Amino acid sequence: MVNGKHHEVIPLHDPIKIGTMSSILKSVASHHEVSVQDLLDLLDL
Repeated sequence: MVNGKHHEVIPLHDPIKIGTMSSILKSVASHHEVSVQDLLDLLDL
């Protein structure tokens, strides 16, 4: 486990607003010390 545990609340909205998704991705990327683009590449998105 890198940088310990990290928890995010994912809303049940369908669809999730772009700003909300962006905020979640930025938070996860920051926790793992990678860029959002690198995170998306790791997730194959």
